Amino acid sequence: MSFRDLRNFTEMMRALGYPRLISMENFRSPNFPLVAEILIWLVKRYEPQMEIPSDVDTESDRVFFIKAVAQFMATKAHVKLNLKRLYQADGYAVKEMLKITSILYNAMKTKEHTDGEQNTDENSKFKFDLCSKIADLKVARQLGSEITAKGAALFDLLGHEEDLRESRTAAIARPLEITETERALRAAVKDVMEGIQMTKDLLSNVSSDEASLEAKIEKKKQDLERNQKRLQTLQSVRPAFMDEYEKIEEDLQKQYQTYVEKFRNVSFLEQQLDDYHRAEQERFEEAEMAMKMRQNKLKEEEKRLMRSGARDEDSDVDIPEDEGSDSDIDEGQQPRPRHAQISGDDDDDEDGEEDEDEEEEENEDLNEDNDSLEGSSAKPGRSNRSLHPQILEESDNDF
Repeated sequence: MSFRDLRNFTEMMRALGYPRLISMENFRSPNFPLVAEILIWLVKRYEPQMEIPSDVDTESDRVFFIKAVAQFMATKAHVKLNLKRLYQADGYAVKEMLKITSILYNAMKTKEHTDGEQNTDENSKFKFDLCSKIADLKVARQLGSEITAKGAALFDLLGHEEDLRESRTAAIARPLEITETERALRAAVKDVMEGIQMTKDLLSNVSSDEASLEAKIEKKKQDLERNQKRLQTLQSVRPAFMDEYEKIEEDLQKQYQTYVEKFRNVSFLEQQLDDYHRAEQERFEEAEMAMKMRQNKLKEEEKRLMRSGARDEDSDVDIPEDEGSDSDIDEGQQPRPRHAQISGDDDDDEDGEEDEDEEEEENEDLNEDNDSLEGSSAKPGRSNRSLHPQILEESDNDF
């Protein structure tokens, strides 16, 4: 594609009265809808009554459209178009469309020049109507194409005239001899007789071949009937091993059903076992957490008791000093405060015994918890049994 061709095409289309403005950038990339629109407009411009399918959505429609336009231009305008370039719908298609636009543009220029010489008006009553002369135009084009074909054939025949003239002149000038004529006729008769004999031989061979083919066909028919009878006999006879085969097939079906049922049970039991181990592991972890919380609670209780015991010892040490001071001050009082002091000492002893009883009860509860943990930790597995003694040793160290 050259810039000159594209410029000439746009100028010619503008001069011919194409309603749409064509830019030189429209054909930088393939633009098939624009090419189809231009081709339809050019065909309508060339022959208004021509109907061209305008559907170009699919590939087959586009191919049919290009072929129809090319065939129309070849038959009506004797313009040969390159279908591949038109289908490309780019700058190469412009070269092909330029052929059509050149014809229309030159015709328009010729008409304008003739009108200018004759000084006729466009709106005169002698205006040429193309539609009224369509039939005559078709006949004229058909006659023109026939004249062209006949003229080409005549030209080829006249080209061989120089070689044939000498042979024709020599044959006419040569005197006619009876002997040569007889010889030629006899040779021709001999050739014809040989052809007739050859045809008779072929006919006889055809009859013999037909007989042999019929014999072969009959033999094949007999073989086919024999094989069909044998097939029917084999189908009617039950094999000896068929009963055993059916029995084995039934047993195989039962075994397969048993296998499927057992496989399903095993899968279910494995799932239940996994769920049981998971639940045991969760219970063990919960028991371990409860034991650790109880150990921490016992440690705090022990610390609290130790602190309370230390306070009681301090109070026991301070009481005699207070009694001595009171005795020095109140020597003349009755022994009743002493009785109260003795009763207070008895209460302290009772509180100490109660604290010891509470410690013993807590130790017994801890031992029971340890025993229960030993029983529950023995179930989950080897890893849980290996962890439990370590926990018991820690609990013993705490006490």
